[in-house]
Amino acid sequence: MSEAFATWVAIVGIGLTGVVTRLSCVALGERLQLPPLAERALRYAPAAALGAIVVPALLTSGEALDLSLGNHRLPAALVAGLVMWRTRGMLWAISAGIAVFTALRLAF
Repeated sequence: MSEAFATWVAIVGIGLTGVVTRLSCVALGERLQLPPLAERALRYAPAAALGAIVVPALLTSGEALDLSLGNHRLPAALVAGLVMWRTRGMLWAISAGIAVFTALRLAF
């Protein structure tokens, strides 16, 4: 199998998977009831997806784990998290995180 053919098979397969999963919700609608345990578990899906995107961006530099003092994203994220926890204000958390990140980049 050529590389170009394998790429097209992957693209079509991923596309069909997306269409079928979305269409199943529309086609089945109210006839399909999830168990209560599954419904409770799905409430955490957005947070899990966000964590899967954010955590690698915070902990890596290039392709290597970066827990050094030069990684300004970590303290900025910690401050933003603390501000969000205390104020429940998204704008305050974003502003605090950006301020800490910018201050650290300019200072070091």
